[in-house]
Amino acid sequence: MTATFGRRVPEGGAGWVARDVHHAYPGSARPALDGVSLEARAGELTALLGPNGAGKSTLLSLLLGTARPQRGTVTFGGRPLAEWPRAALARTVGVVPQSETFAFPVTVRALVEMGRYPHLGPWQRARAVDRAAVEAALVRCDMGALADRGVATLSGGERQRARLARALAQVAADGDGLPAPGAALVLDEPTAALDLAHEMAFFALVRELARAGTTVLLVTHNLDLASRHADRLALLSLGRVAAAGTPAEVLTADIVSRVYGWPVSVVPYPGPGPAHGAPQVVTLDERRTGGEPRPRRGS
Repeated sequence: MTATFGRRVPEGGAGWVARDVHHAYPGSARPALDGVSLEARAGELTALLGPNGAGKSTLLSLLLGTARPQRGTVTFGGRPLAEWPRAALARTVGVVPQSETFAFPVTVRALVEMGRYPHLGPWQRARAVDRAAVEAALVRCDMGALADRGVATLSGGERQRARLARALAQVAADGDGLPAPGAALVLDEPTAALDLAHEMAFFALVRELARAGTTVLLVTHNLDLASRHADRLALLSLGRVAAAGTPAEVLTADIVSRVYGWPVSVVPYPGPGPAHGAPQVVTLDERRTGGEPRPRRGS
């Protein structure tokens, strides 16, 4: 995956803003979200963190408009989300889900071409600009050599890269494949199936997309890479925001240990590179008897 983008200042400058949102599912003992406020700003990479059941998926549903908050407000691009026509939102926001199934065989190229559907009228054939956006997205996600393979034959990591290429093609403004001003990407645990090299390349890519002006909202369990690449973090716990801010403000030993229910220490990333000094989480082996806990790297 490659990333070379010029700066594109988004129109309006506002990504998502959620204020005091509340959402409860019938029969649940507690609300899935209870007074959550979040900002995912244009031109920044915001990472949404939290243990299983913290409310991350529910919050994504509210931000994407597939569910509505029972209390509170959600805006995107400075407009109430409910005022966005679904077609306009589909041209502006690309989504990479954790997983999806296909009812019929489809090639990688055909999957990525689906990202251009919101830009076409009924029965309209793909234009040169659409084909160029698809090709650029395939190359950018290192999927050019697999473009004619069936999606069903891919590994989990290759499928995830194909879905990212579809999202990039979806929000591309023109043939260079760059996201349009004001565009956004929502990525739900996108690196879970990626190998080490593609995981690192993925984070480098979305970081550069954000720096070029795209609003990027990423859900991940990889605390260390989120710390090294994200501009801001939001940590959810039991439907509430436990901490939000810069990685140094959020990833403290006290906060992480309390939210995840496991003792940790936090050490600075030794570098090299611009992430030098970013907080890195070290889990502690509390099962060891006697002496100090033995550190264990991981997230």
